[in-house]
Amino acid sequence: MPFEPNPQEFSLPAELSRAVESALQDWEANDKVKRLWAREASLWTNGDEDKWLGWLTIVAEQKKSIRRFPNFAAEVKDAGFSHVLLLGMGGSSLCPEVLAKSFGRIERFPELHVLDSTDPGQVKSVENKVDLANTLFFVSSKSGTTLEPNIFKQYFFARATEVIGDRAGSHFIAITDPGSKLRREAESDGFRKIFLGVPSIGGRYSALSDFGIAPAAAMGIDVEKFLDRANEMVAACGPDVGPMNNPGVMLGAILGVAHNSGRNKITIVASPGIYDLGAWLEQLIAESTGKIGKGLIPVDREPLGAPSIYGADRVFIYLKLDGDADNFGEQLDAIQRAGHPVVRISLRDAYDLGLEFFRWEIATAVAGSIIGINPFNQPDVEASKVATRKLTDEYEHKGSLPAETPMFEAEGIKLFADRRNENELKQAARVQSLPGYLKAHLDRLSKGDYFALLAYIEMNEAHEQALQSIRESIRDAKRVATCLGFGPRFLHSTGQAYKGGPNSGIFLQITCDDANDLAVPDQKYTFGVVKAAQARGDFDVLNELGRRALRVHLGVDVGEGLRRLGAAIKQAFA
Repeated sequence: MPFEPNPQEFSLPAELSRAVESALQDWEANDKVKRLWAREASLWTNGDEDKWLGWLTIVAEQKKSIRRFPNFAAEVKDAGFSHVLLLGMGGSSLCPEVLAKSFGRIERFPELHVLDSTDPGQVKSVENKVDLANTLFFVSSKSGTTLEPNIFKQYFFARATEVIGDRAGSHFIAITDPGSKLRREAESDGFRKIFLGVPSIGGRYSALSDFGIAPAAAMGIDVEKFLDRANEMVAACGPDVGPMNNPGVMLGAILGVAHNSGRNKITIVASPGIYDLGAWLEQLIAESTGKIGKGLIPVDREPLGAPSIYGADRVFIYLKLDGDADNFGEQLDAIQRAGHPVVRISLRDAYDLGLEFFRWEIATAVAGSIIGINPFNQPDVEASKVATRKLTDEYEHKGSLPAETPMFEAEGIKLFADRRNENELKQAARVQSLPGYLKAHLDRLSKGDYFALLAYIEMNEAHEQALQSIRESIRDAKRVATCLGFGPRFLHSTGQAYKGGPNSGIFLQITCDDANDLAVPDQKYTFGVVKAAQARGDFDVLNELGRRALRVHLGVDVGEGLRRLGAAIKQAFA
């Protein structure tokens, strides 16, 4: 038996266990592990999958040029920066966020912050956490054309120039692919350094490339140790390790077979010390598998409940950090006894995140093969980008977004829906009131469906607590899986599955008026306008795809709006 880093244990219902064993036997008989490493597109849809497998060998490539990372770390430390601020979205921001929240501030190194929201309140909140004169900014974008990193760069480059003058470029670093627009711009603006990505690695598979490793070095993580740990999993999942002993392939087989058996809600339970790993897993799983009407729906940070509230559409994954209290073990034991699949993975410390990044990349690729999709494209992400661009262009030309009329308004809260959803809700609502329409919307949930809160508001502790309370009440009342995403970041993550995956979601989008907006330098539109355009573009695409969606607009006082929304939902259930 080969060495298995971060041991994983699993308990599966008998029928699922037999199906997983059959899938692993198929992988054994048809030499599929070797074919994966040989980058055979026929393992998936025989499309362009072979062009997106550079992540398989990235750890070995990074180790060949390892000295550049400690040298860079020493440069950052010697320069005396107090903060590092990464400006990115999706695959370029989620790995650094996980590292920042899991490792915390490392002594004698700057503290890493991540901005991946166009909410003006959140942009300003992040700005207030850093000392602009002593901050190193990463502008992180594979293509260099992604809207959010571009306007973040415009804003913070202008702010840094106000504080430090013509030397502002020396406080900026780009991470981008060769030949991108961002690379040319970084050279023109005199950026301190440019790190280059690998074109054959998609954003969500880029954690162990420079997109994850350069920020890790800047915040003081021992990158050589991190990559050595990751390499343990590379070896354990290698081409010569059979599927029965290959931890990544085994996990992928469980996920893929579970999907095909109707268990397509992957409930992620993580130790407090690594709780943010779920945000990275959400993107990898949802954006990779949610397409052509299929897909795994990741359920992150949903509070655990009694076994009786869960349907037969769940798989539970428990990621436990050694030294953390076993907060969830007893509940998961009960869930397991009730017949639900439970996978347990142990991590020694935060450095083992490198192993998990690679394990889950292998597992997602394997699951994609078993489900029968291309796990490396994201066809429906572009639809929201196009819709947003159309709206921001209109604002640039006309100075306003298109007018819209709510279907209902009361107590400072407005409801919006497309004609199809509005007709359905008006026919179903017994009372034309906020609780009445919310009840009609939530009553559309049925067995095997899931509920998703899509919140285009500032991501802070108070808002998250209010939304978590709402999702928990809906889960308990309707006994369905629930998701919570903050916009626009989820557009580059779970948004793919919501649009391209199974039409089993009920969506409640939440928008607001911004108390204080922020200008985007050299543009007519503001951050608030961009966020509004993203929300409306997202909502339009959901409606075009026939999704069951309702939008709640809260006004300026978001806290009070969330309180009223929560009370109305409780009244709807009462």
